[in-house]
Amino acid sequence: MQDDIIIRISQRIKELRKDRGITIQELANRAQVTKGLISQIENSRTIPSLIVLIEIIKALDVDLNNFFKDISSQSESLVVIKRRNEYEHFEKESATGFDYHRIFSRHIKNTTIDIVLLDLQPGASRPMVQTEAFEYKYIIQGQVSYEFEKETITLETGDSMLFDGRLFHTPHNLGNTVVSMLVIYFFEEINS
Repeated sequence: MQDDIIIRISQRIKELRKDRGITIQELANRAQVTKGLISQIENSRTIPSLIVLIEIIKALDVDLNNFFKDISSQSESLVVIKRRNEYEHFEKESATGFDYHRIFSRHIKNTTIDIVLLDLQPGASRPMVQTEAFEYKYIIQGQVSYEFEKETITLETGDSMLFDGRLFHTPHNLGNTVVSMLVIYFFEEINS
């Protein structure tokens, strides 16, 4: 089963950049956008406008038709199965000890839903980040604290939380074992 079209575009950008040996900063300079925006796009944290997407594709020196080859919207079954060994492992910027596994990504009406398993290793760290999505977290196992700019919230096995990802945030594993959590990102379409 194929991932959502937006996730596939993000993956294609990252693959082409790496294949060409271009750093995130070099691509940002070529496309005349910020390094942070490229990183967010590659990690499916934000959806680029059409103009920005075209500038990135041109900066990668790729023909538009070739870029979008094999990226298409397909009608799918009403029942979707994805086995654990099919989960896609990915990493996010400036993070150590964060093991992400994408389960599903789907575009539904005016939103994209990205469902991910996150294993947070003991001692994992990253700076506070923002996401252009609402984030739902369900703690499968372990104890974690979520640090926001003005408060810190502790969650334990079975607890859950929903928040606007545009708030600066980062989790901290409070124990000596892996914290496992289900994360669901709700991306809204950006019309710019």
